[in-house]
Amino acid sequence: MKLRKTHPTPVAAAKASISVATAYRIEKDPVLPSQKKEPRARRRPDPIADIFDSEVVPLLRAAPGIRPVAIFEEMMLRHSELGEGVRRTLERRIRGWRAIHGEEQEVIFRQAHEPGRLGLSDFTEVASFGITIAGQPLDHRLYHFRLAYSGFEHAHVVLGGESFVALAEGLQNALWSLGGVPREHRSDSLSAAFRNLDKDAREDLTRRYNELCSHYGMTPSRNNAGIAHENGSIEGPHGHLKRAIEDALLLRGTVDFDDLASYRRFVDEIVGRRNARNAKRIDAERAQLRELPERRTTDYEELSVRVTSSGGFTLRKVFYTVPSRLIGHRLRVRLYDDRLDVFIGGTHLMTLPRGRASPSGKHDQVVNYRHVIHSLRRKPMALLNLVYRDRLFPREAYRRTFDLLVERLPERQACRIMVELLGLAHERGCESELAEELSICLDNHRLPDMAALRARFAPDPARLPNVVVRLAPLQAYEALIGASLGDAA
Repeated sequence: MKLRKTHPTPVAAAKASISVATAYRIEKDPVLPSQKKEPRARRRPDPIADIFDSEVVPLLRAAPGIRPVAIFEEMMLRHSELGEGVRRTLERRIRGWRAIHGEEQEVIFRQAHEPGRLGLSDFTEVASFGITIAGQPLDHRLYHFRLAYSGFEHAHVVLGGESFVALAEGLQNALWSLGGVPREHRSDSLSAAFRNLDKDAREDLTRRYNELCSHYGMTPSRNNAGIAHENGSIEGPHGHLKRAIEDALLLRGTVDFDDLASYRRFVDEIVGRRNARNAKRIDAERAQLRELPERRTTDYEELSVRVTSSGGFTLRKVFYTVPSRLIGHRLRVRLYDDRLDVFIGGTHLMTLPRGRASPSGKHDQVVNYRHVIHSLRRKPMALLNLVYRDRLFPREAYRRTFDLLVERLPERQACRIMVELLGLAHERGCESELAEELSICLDNHRLPDMAALRARFAPDPARLPNVVVRLAPLQAYEALIGASLGDAA
């Protein structure tokens, strides 16, 4: 109509992008079609008019959190004449009533994050990945660290639960990878960090977690219990990270990895690519971070154990074998998330893979056949009913071979042959090669030939080096000492 004031009807219609016929109609009657129609009246009676105010509203007032579907089911029980078709009508009516008369809802206040102030930690479940290591399912979860301002991320594969050891190791790995320390560290109510006492408790921090934060100069904090959105800067990215890993697994074509280190490198690569996208913001925030301390602090638990006559020790419902020469000694064990470092005094003896008891409470064993093979040779029948017999075999081929031996030979002879096979693998250093030979025998349904295997894995005399050690006379050392003394004079 504004264009019509300065242009003829066809020109005004073209400029307004309408047809000439519509322009002439509007010119005759400027009232819009929607304004001419009267509101359509209800075409059928309201099916819940008699029950909404008298029965539904009292329920909504008495139980504000009740779900609409629960009210619908209750009305169906009270009034059998109501049909299934009234469910959506009832839900819309309840939604409208709550918008006008309902309780006030919690408001989420979005925060403006300062660079260098806040870092967040949390654990997340990843059982849906179905990760396997050399064909065996991997029971694990991810420790996830993130800076609220720049979005820097770090993920660490955790084999156990949400323990302090896992938290300390993951957090320190993240900080040293980042190259700085935020002023505040936030988590939810992790039992590894908080005692989770009543809200009036003044000292709710665990001693170890408080010392960890003090070492790095961070102020520990946590969100209110049961309110996950207060940790939203890491709860939401949990899903983004897991979806990125799932996509990468699909592109990889398999969820099986050769070893745990390969899987950890896979996760680190994905996290690294995500950090590369935020490189500018991360570099800007690094300038606002505090400096790292001179060294890391402890990310392990230290315990004392005694080696029993069984050739090992029990720790956290798991039996570990060690060399029998340690029987009767007391050892110091540093318990990490995925391993144990064993010390006698201040001397490091060995590193053992960490085992974990089953959720049902059943004990587990971590056994190395090399620790007990010399004793088994003296008592081969002990193998038959050994408590940790299945864990003693280093590979599946050895276990299947023992089953075949027991099936076809007398028990004493079967145990003696199996112990000889384990001894051969230990002494000749041919565990994997011997397993391949045993697999061939199993495929052909025949027992292993010990004489042939000894010949097959015997050292070749032609390849043994002829080592000649020539001892220098003691007078030569005296001459050297005298010469050095003369130079000094």
